[in-house]
Amino acid sequence: MRILIVSDTHRRDLNLMILLKRMGELDMLIHCGDVEGSEDAIRLAAGCPVHMVAGNNDFFCGLPKEEEFMIGGYKVWLTHGHNYYVSVDRETIREQALARGADIVMYGHTHRPLIELAREPGDVTVINPGSISYPRQEGRKPSYILMELDRQGIAHFHLNFL
Repeated sequence: MRILIVSDTHRRDLNLMILLKRMGELDMLIHCGDVEGSEDAIRLAAGCPVHMVAGNNDFFCGLPKEEEFMIGGYKVWLTHGHNYYVSVDRETIREQALARGADIVMYGHTHRPLIELAREPGDVTVINPGSISYPRQEGRKPSYILMELDRQGIAHFHLNFL
């Protein structure tokens, strides 16, 4: 299973559209918010199931603020993250994810990529794909994460740059 995780496109979708063509067939696309009105175009271009939440710049849209769903045997909590102080640290979002029984929390907002694997059984994996349109990390390369489930159903996360 191949899942593309992106965030913070802010209606500047060219990099995402190029990436979708380059990636070929996907099983799922996850967008961690700040779509700014491009949700229909992204869903159409993805050609697979899409999970997408509203970010702090998604005004007057019909996107949910948060979503919980399963990927294989993993419970995923998807949020933009701005309501959980992710610009300061990850403890609040980690605690919320654990309280929800999530195995994986995916968020955006910071425009800085992160893969923080669960430290022990019962812990949560914290994922932020950064921004494919407006990166803020050192080097400022547009980033995304590819999540793959192997034949045993184990998740593997790969941080990639355009």
